[in-house]
Amino acid sequence: MNLVTLLGRLSRPAEQRLLPSGDRLVALDVTVDGPDGRAETVPVVWFDAPASAATLDADKPIMVIGRVRRRFYRANGATQSRTEVVAETVVTGNQAKRLRAALRAAAARLDDASMDGLELPT
Repeated sequence: MNLVTLLGRLSRPAEQRLLPSGDRLVALDVTVDGPDGRAETVPVVWFDAPASAATLDADKPIMVIGRVRRRFYRANGATQSRTEVVAETVVTGNQAKRLRAALRAAAARLDDASMDGLELPT
């Protein structure tokens, strides 16, 4: 199962992009506390985000639930890769009810995975 939960702050304002395919995405950089206490920044892409997502500003508390993907592309004649989180749910810190609901939904997905034979640590 590919399930990621990030809880942190935006390190820069959200950036809206229009892709050659016509799809729109919002790019976020989420800064989280690393295991050693140092900050780590995680790139996040959010497809079909609401228009209000483009107005998210730096230092905004945020929770992202999604999946990790690695994509490959050509740039300057060479193959490049980027690892990022593809957001399914994004909740800002001032929406406590939505935040709890999103966490419950993620926990239910983990429970379903364990029912399908995946042993989760206790």
